[in-house]
Amino acid sequence: MKNGLWRKFRKRIAAGLILTTFVFSSILAGCASTKQAAQTKEAGSDTIKVGVLHSLSGTMAISEVSVRDAELMAIEEINAAGGVLGKKIEPVVEDGASNPATFAEKAKKLLQKDKVATIFGCWTSASRKAVLPVVEDNKGLLWYPVQYEGMEASPNIFYTGAAPNQQIVPAVEWLLKNKGKKFFLIGSDYVFPRTANKIIKAQLQAMGGELVAEEYTPLGHTDYTTIINKIKAAKPDVVFNTLNGDSNVAFFKQLKDAGITSKDLTTLSVSIAEEEVRGIGADNMAGHLVSWNYYQTTDTPENKSFVQKYKAKYGADRVTDDPIEAAYIEVYLWAEAVKKAGTTDTEKVKEAAKGLEFKAPEGLVKIEGENQHLWKPVRIGEVTPDGLIKEIWSTGKTIKPDPYLKGYDWAKAISQ
Repeated sequence: MKNGLWRKFRKRIAAGLILTTFVFSSILAGCASTKQAAQTKEAGSDTIKVGVLHSLSGTMAISEVSVRDAELMAIEEINAAGGVLGKKIEPVVEDGASNPATFAEKAKKLLQKDKVATIFGCWTSASRKAVLPVVEDNKGLLWYPVQYEGMEASPNIFYTGAAPNQQIVPAVEWLLKNKGKKFFLIGSDYVFPRTANKIIKAQLQAMGGELVAEEYTPLGHTDYTTIINKIKAAKPDVVFNTLNGDSNVAFFKQLKDAGITSKDLTTLSVSIAEEEVRGIGADNMAGHLVSWNYYQTTDTPENKSFVQKYKAKYGADRVTDDPIEAAYIEVYLWAEAVKKAGTTDTEKVKEAAKGLEFKAPEGLVKIEGENQHLWKPVRIGEVTPDGLIKEIWSTGKTIKPDPYLKGYDWAKAISQ
């Protein structure tokens, strides 16, 4: 090759190398810049957003407003103690408006727009089942604070209220032993009461009980004259009540107006706690029975502190109850799982939560890793004239959650 051509060739190679080096350096610089921007954004965020999703209006507001209050109190306490992972928790509050479709819409907004790390929310099983596919599809988490009918264990939900073997089943067993065999079932017309009553009917059949009637009314229903006349005619030993929301106000007031008190008829409710007693009126509820895991009168050091703080924040006339307590502790359980995981990543938080224990107002609780429910004690209580509830029976120990009732031969047909 001649000298002139060789020089031109070397210049082209050098130019190419310079260009390649420039392009490669630009790519590396761009990657570094993107990474640095992401790190800066992450470091600059001083809060962790969480969703608080309850019915603040509609028929379920009687129960859910106080549950929201408990969650906000827990968030405030955790923030005062330094927050989580060095950041403050920022609640984004939404109103499910007692409508399952609204709950689903608000859950989607919280996860997709607000980018919350988790949601604390729902009350009725209808609202929970509406939110379930939303949290599963968006890889989110829902902490659900209310007792329910079981037959569910979503990998994206933590259940801090009772499974049926921690409320319904032991209540029926106690009633059969202590109050009689003839049961009248009354409930609101949606998934929880209907599934709960399927469980009760199977249990009655297996344990020698008798179903005398089964009645349902829509949520928000207020005229119980016909059903009360049916109760009078059936003469049951027990009315097992799964009404929800302000329908309970109408039912118990009309029951008393009909001349029927707790001395005449045993009723046991699984959706009436101290907060609902306030709305119904202690004079209408005195002597009637309930089944839960916690009462304001529960005797633990943690509960004395919890009740004192709740009343100091919201007023001396306010009461605590089971869903309020379950809502309060679920915020702490989530925070502890996040601290343990070192991140708010859903999968890592779920793994960190397995076996997590917490000294709750109701006693020591533990997350069962197999199904993300809590080990809980069971307590049957009687409403007192002052509107509180005194414990009249307890398991004395925590019960392992069994949402599908696998431990009961008579329940096999229900869970299939």
